Amino acid sequence: MIVAEALRAGTARLAKAGIDEPARDARWLLAHMMGFAPDRLVLHMQDEVGTHAAHRYDIALTARAARQPVAQIVGERMFWGRRFRITPEVLDPRPETETLVALALAEPFGSVLDLGTGSGAIALTLMAETGAAATATDLSPGALAVAGENASRLGLHPTFLLADWFAGVQGRFDLIVSNPPYIAEDEMEGLAPEVREWEPRMALTPGGDGLDPYRAIAAGAADHLSPNGRLLVEIGPTQGRAVCDLFRSHGLDEVAVHDDLDGRSRVVSARNRDFPRERRD
Repeated sequence: MIVAEALRAGTARLAKAGIDEPARDARWLLAHMMGFAPDRLVLHMQDEVGTHAAHRYDIALTARAARQPVAQIVGERMFWGRRFRITPEVLDPRPETETLVALALAEPFGSVLDLGTGSGAIALTLMAETGAAATATDLSPGALAVAGENASRLGLHPTFLLADWFAGVQGRFDLIVSNPPYIAEDEMEGLAPEVREWEPRMALTPGGDGLDPYRAIAAGAADHLSPNGRLLVEIGPTQGRAVCDLFRSHGLDEVAVHDDLDGRSRVVSARNRDFPRERRD
């Protein structure tokens, strides 16, 4: 079978399974199995797929038809121009999270703390872009193992801590970032199967109203930020006002909501402007 035929068959198979963008996913899967970049596959449409690649492609299509995310099947995701190892132990980094990275890079910083690092995509990107020292925490040993593998692949050496938010974190940082679990418990059933059934639940929802991580981050941020240090957190599109109120109630300044490229509220920023100071109620 040649590439063009395999793509047509794979696209039809995924479409029958109800996959939203079957042609894109079939191309991505076949390219990976043949060792090509997806955007280069068009140059090989008349090539023979080969028995081994065809077998792996068939297995990948079966997994995708069962709604396993493509990034988990191929084991990687591009984020800010770098490849990150992705497994079922970690959240698949979304393109919209690059909004947080862009905001972080808008000002210089020498140290960064990433709370709930998952694959390490945020912390490692910021390290690679700036040379800053980084500390990254997570409550999942499996996630930290993936983040450690990504760090090794990139030649980076952050400090990893198995920790629940700020527990055990020492010192102050110029920048604190987090993409915490923020989906409310009653919203979980409405998620796509790729997310609800395949990604780690603890990285998706804290239960309840989805705001508990922001409560913990707000309570500890001032004690771990350097003077004039910044805090950046990803949020759900309806959570901006609630998260801003939490940050202001704990004495953080210059609190603002930032939209992603689709115009949805995506990041809340704040600054540790006054130092030291008492909490404001």
